[in-house]
Amino acid sequence: VGLIACSVYILTMEPTGSLWDTGEFISSAYKLQIPHPPGAPLFILLGRLFSMVTPNDVAVGVNLLSALASGFTIMFLFWTITHFSRRLFYKAQDELTGNALFNVMAAGVIGSLAYTFSDSFWFSAVEGEVYALSSFFTAVVFWMILKWDHEDEKAGDDDLKRTHAERWIVLIFFMMGLSIGVHLLNLLTIPAIVMVYYFRRYKPTWSGGIIAFIIGCVITGVVQKAVIQWSISGAG
Repeated sequence: VGLIACSVYILTMEPTGSLWDTGEFISSAYKLQIPHPPGAPLFILLGRLFSMVTPNDVAVGVNLLSALASGFTIMFLFWTITHFSRRLFYKAQDELTGNALFNVMAAGVIGSLAYTFSDSFWFSAVEGEVYALSSFFTAVVFWMILKWDHEDEKAGDDDLKRTHAERWIVLIFFMMGLSIGVHLLNLLTIPAIVMVYYFRRYKPTWSGGIIAFIIGCVITGVVQKAVIQWSISGAG
């Protein structure tokens, strides 16, 4: 699925720049300049690296970054869909065979390829803009919390294994920090990540679910204001 998505986006990507912000981002990446606020330093650095791949056609290199990031986004989406489809219809300890395996894989293929060819995502996947790379980080961090969920479930009451599973949460912190250097879209995964944590570690109730969601929204606000803005202004 990832190979199909990458191939589609590479074959259909823009030969130069689209008639909006992409020209700014491509030229900013080539000269390591600063694009419009709030800026996208990680995108600019990666765009510069990709521009070195095609030194005679910088736009193609930066567009290639978006195409590959989008293709890998679809791959992580496939894994996310198969995780949920398995959870919905089968027990975690069951070994999937025959029709069960086909149903889970078919759900992943249909869902991820439907998104591959959706208008908005395909549009962003073929041009040198931040949304493709931001979608990649969004898909990755949400897949990571599902990996934590899977490992935490397998650990059962073994505290050592449960602690070992927490490394996925630490990695989520790191990846989310990197994603801020691309776009703030990634922060919207925080309430969903908190909900996954709540349903794994606590006995779910209506009131508990609402409180967990509110906590997730509060954490999002704290990161948006305190971590991103106040820390920088304080350092200044």
